[in-house]
Formats: sequence, C-alpha cells, structure tokens
Amino acid sequence: MRKVKIAVLVSGGGTNLQALIDSQKNGVIKNGEIVLVVSNKETAFALERAKKAKVKTRVVTKTGKSREEFESDLIKVLRDDRIELVVLAGFMVILSERFTSTFKDRIINVHPSLIPSFCGEGFYGLKVHEKALEYGVKVTGATVHFVNEIPDGGKIIMQKPVEVLEGDTPEILQERVMKQAEWIILPLATEKVCSDILKGEM
Repeated sequence: MRKVKIAVLVSGGGTNLQALIDSQKNGVIKNGEIVLVVSNKETAFALERAKKAKVKTRVVTKTGKSREEFESDLIKVLRDDRIELVVLAGFMVILSERFTSTFKDRIINVHPSLIPSFCGEGFYGLKVHEKALEYGVKVTGATVHFVNEIPDGGKIIMQKPVEVLEGDTPEILQERVMKQAEWIILPLATEKVCSDILKGEM
C-alpha cells in the first residue's frame, strides 16, 4: 500500500514528534510514513527520538547563511527524499513565502492555542500560555493548520479545546494543552491530510 512520505521539522525536545511516531506505530497514522526528521539545531533531543525510532535524520543549520540559502538547503533535503508532506513540530523558524509556496498545501503546523487567539509572530512556546492566562480565558486549546507565508495564518484543519483551571501557571497549562490537545490532533490531522493526498483531493 502506498504511503505519503512525511518529513517532520523540529528544533527542540520533540514531544510532538514522539506523539507522531507513537501514532504511526499504533495505527492512527496509516496513510503516511515518517521517513525523515530534520532539525535546524544539532543539539535537538528530537533527533535522538528519531534515531531510536530508526527514522533518518538530517541537520540543516542557519549558521552563517542567509535565509534564502538556509531555505534552499532545506528544500534540497526534502526533495532528495521526495517528501510529500511537511509537519512542523516545534520548528522555531518562520518560513518565507518562497518556501511555503514550494510546498503549497503540503505543510502543516500545530499551534498551542485556538487560532485566531494568541497567534502570529512572536506567539510561540510558553508565551502563548502566558498571554492566555493574562487575558483570563476559561478555554484554550490547540490548532493544526496549513502553513502559508503569514505566521499561523493558514487554513485550519483541526482544533481541540482545553479547559483553563484555577491556579494554572504557564508551565502547567502548556503541559495540559500538549497532553489533551496537541498530541491528539497533530497525528489525527496528519492522517487526514495524508488520506486526502492519496485520494487526490489536494
């Protein structure tokens, strides 16, 4: 059975990558296969997770390169492995229109809020949860969306709400959003897009 070739782009610990690897193992992701993990940081623990799962890894750093050179290197690496879907899982690089249009409707990202709240440039990691608590929202969550040239601006694929509880700190909220939303909807959305690609709907 043909499977969509997936590359996961990472920068850090790789908890979302782990959720994808586990979901592939237990059959949630059945129409796609993670064939490559690319990090922009040599020290990213996500690379260890990939190696443990016997997934090919590549490091493409930005050091000493222009944005254009960095993205050209990244595009080459993805094309060499004939990647059909790019999943951003904690990838801390804003990608240009040149890159996103090269893989139009083939890049998805998970964001730790219910877009359009607390999103866009500068909203990442703990900052998102700090703002949510500052505003006093009672419900937050996570969103998986297609990636275009506007940070967090692409079409929404899936969302899942998460309750904000009394006494939450940004760290506690971050962990709850990951466990109750991100790790669930990122694999589900990945499978949905893979299925659509195979059906020729995209």
